[in-house]
Amino acid sequence: MSTINLKTQVPGPKSKELMELRRKHVARGPFHATPVFMSRAKGAVIEDVDGNTFLDLAAGLGVANVGHAPETVVKAIQDAAAKVLHAGFNVTPYESYVTLSAVINRTTPGSFAKKTLLVNSGSEAVENAVKIARAFTNRQAVVCFEHGFHGRTYMAMTLTSKVKPYKVGFGPFNPEVYRAPFPYAYRWPNTSDPSKVSQECFKRFEELVNNQVGAANVAAVIIEPVLGEGGFVAAPREFLAKLREFCTANGIVLIADEIQTGFGRTGTLFACEQLGVEPDLITLAKGLGGGMPLAAVCGRAEIMDAPVEGGIGGTYGGNPVAVAASLAVFELFEKGGMLTNAKRVGELLQSRLRGWAEKYPVIGEARGLGPMQALELVKDRATKEPNREATAALARYCYEHGVVLLTAGTYGNVARFLAPLAITSEQLTEALDVVEAGLKTL
Repeated sequence: MSTINLKTQVPGPKSKELMELRRKHVARGPFHATPVFMSRAKGAVIEDVDGNTFLDLAAGLGVANVGHAPETVVKAIQDAAAKVLHAGFNVTPYESYVTLSAVINRTTPGSFAKKTLLVNSGSEAVENAVKIARAFTNRQAVVCFEHGFHGRTYMAMTLTSKVKPYKVGFGPFNPEVYRAPFPYAYRWPNTSDPSKVSQECFKRFEELVNNQVGAANVAAVIIEPVLGEGGFVAAPREFLAKLREFCTANGIVLIADEIQTGFGRTGTLFACEQLGVEPDLITLAKGLGGGMPLAAVCGRAEIMDAPVEGGIGGTYGGNPVAVAASLAVFELFEKGGMLTNAKRVGELLQSRLRGWAEKYPVIGEARGLGPMQALELVKDRATKEPNREATAALARYCYEHGVVLLTAGTYGNVARFLAPLAITSEQLTEALDVVEAGLKTL
């Protein structure tokens, strides 16, 4: 039985009316992947204000990994809200903040003593990770990577690679930030061999750090183990191993931004687990709260303790209702078989996407880890010229036919698949059938 049920054209009349009100009352800046206003969501299904039902391959930008409104998470939120909506950990601390921190310390990669700071958003986690690294090393420089996305506040935005739309008109940016090439094998000049790309890319990283910055001046290196907004490109294990070795040898804090890759998105709880790297600090958000605004910085205890008391924190960080939701999310992963679901979703996605890559010339590459999959669309496979127009057309076809699909990539030519890990095989197949129908129109 079909899950998708379209009662009107998409967008429907009520969504169109609300969009007019949005243009009147809401700042222009926030973008919309679809022109559809939702009224409710459950599992992998979204219903809009016109009564249309859609299958969700976006998960609220990778937030609803455990699905929309899972009963255990909703119950945890309701119970917590009935006790206390806000306390302020800096004013009257509460047990659940400590409990969640202990869980994060236990489950994140790294066989060493850890501590955790809870904050509100991915950008805030990144900002604090940089502050903590600078406090620990007494250095200023931070090295990031091309194609990376780390957020929209000033340090996070400075670390973000893509200019439009994230940085246009917002300069000047933070000083002492340096950008190295990312091992993007598909677009690496002269070779796409991961081993050769890793070697050449790391050599350029070393040249940047040693010759332009000075390793003794670098507080931190921050990297997404798998590019998110940059197009779902996984860093090769060999490159990450070299990066870990270099940072250790030079007293540099290695920060893994797992804001989008965390919580089963790549098939393991964190991408670093299967890529074989132990970062000094890790930033978490999105899937951490199961839909509630919550983020974290976790890492080596001695590094996390570098800022003076009162040097990090905030009014809402670790809100008790959001913390309760996060504890329920962890329980779903530990007892609810969510990683088993992730493996199933990943296998089905990989099978379909790689099959499409053989059939449709518009696809330059199908790639990803586990259920974090993407298609890079090109105008010509030989030149690899990005096909932004085809990607936008595919996303439009999908929402007009009942599937929410996001685009990504530095060149806007990547279709990214972020299905809730709770999606059923039948629902995922139905959604992918719509995507393939869209590919045929290209």
